[in-house]
Amino acid sequence: MKEKQTHSIDTSGIPETLQEYDQWICWRVKDRDGKATKVPIVPGTGEYASSTDPQTWRPFNEALEYFERGEAAGVGFVFTDDDPFVGIDLDDCRDPETGSPGTDAREIILELESFTEVSPSGTGYHVIVRGSLPGDRSRRGSVEMYETARFFTVTGDRVETTPSQVMERPAALESVYTEYIAETEPSDSENKVRAQQASTHETSQSVTLEDEELLERARNASNGEKFERLWRGSTTGYESQSEADMALCFLLAFWTGGDAARVDQLFRQSGLLRDKWDEVHYADGSTYGEKTVERAIANTDDVYDPSSSEASRGKQTKKRGQTTIQEPAQDGQSSPTEQTLGGTEGTQAAYLAEKNQLLSDRVDELEATLEQKNERIDRLEVTIEGLKTELAERNREIEQTRGEQVETTSNCDTASETSSPWGRLFGDSSK
Repeated sequence: MKEKQTHSIDTSGIPETLQEYDQWICWRVKDRDGKATKVPIVPGTGEYASSTDPQTWRPFNEALEYFERGEAAGVGFVFTDDDPFVGIDLDDCRDPETGSPGTDAREIILELESFTEVSPSGTGYHVIVRGSLPGDRSRRGSVEMYETARFFTVTGDRVETTPSQVMERPAALESVYTEYIAETEPSDSENKVRAQQASTHETSQSVTLEDEELLERARNASNGEKFERLWRGSTTGYESQSEADMALCFLLAFWTGGDAARVDQLFRQSGLLRDKWDEVHYADGSTYGEKTVERAIANTDDVYDPSSSEASRGKQTKKRGQTTIQEPAQDGQSSPTEQTLGGTEGTQAAYLAEKNQLLSDRVDELEATLEQKNERIDRLEVTIEGLKTELAERNREIEQTRGEQVETTSNCDTASETSSPWGRLFGDSSK
């Protein structure tokens, strides 16, 4: 299938360091729900390619040759865990008539100061640098960053003021990531809570109860059923496990008096523990677990204090610099932990902001899943087209065979008919 070439490729503008990797594919434009979509294909065969299947990638020269034969609309480079590259995709930020970039795009390109090219549409840019993605998010708004399982279309249309080679810019990459990709700035109410916490210079109030006794009290609280579900590893009622992780850490932060080490120690005993807990997900070297505990403690206002007499009716909690007496939770009343999660305006806002962040991450996961399903659909459609072609070819062979058989039969009948008059006139020589 010949593909209309949507752009030319300037091979002299493509860094040699990229050409050396056998991680190239081609792509075609396909209409999907009224939107033009770039579908990756295998150079040389036209079959569906995948950004996660190395068997579908080819050397640069093979991809370029397939494109130049008019079989594809362009070529693309696949980012993997085995290469040192990060791709920054800037969409809808360039005037194709004047070539002028938008303000944010200009600042990002200047700060990264690495190989930058104009995208096939002429309305965006691709920047490629050496480094690692500073966090676990990949996009926000029109700015995207990828280091694996994605492909970038490559044009070689380099922005003249940028380096011709892929540069190593770890500090600049982290700076751009923090400003344009990482979670948004905290709200005013969050800042107020954090400012109050900082001004007291308080350390956590460690609870000296043994683990089993502490866990027993958590289970017997008015929200003990919720605690027990999370402790067993159930994520029922939560959009993702990350949100469930945060909920359990909020509860543990209350019951441990905000002791980070003990929250971590207890969480590791819960059914929610997974490998992700110890994975480094942040530019400062923090693991997913460390950051989850840190945020839970930072946004927990009230903490449990067992020092008051158990015989008294009231239960004591410590509230960032002062001690308050809480009546035991009755039906219809919130427990100290529930007050921790939503008892003050600042803490509630911080909790909601955290939940919004987790929901945003969930949206990213769902979009990635949708993209994988779309890839599966494309692959099946290619397979169907191949089967249709094979079926048509077989039908042609069958028709051709039938035609030959009919012609042979006809010739035999004609020979028989013409031999009969001669036999009558001259006699049958066989007799």
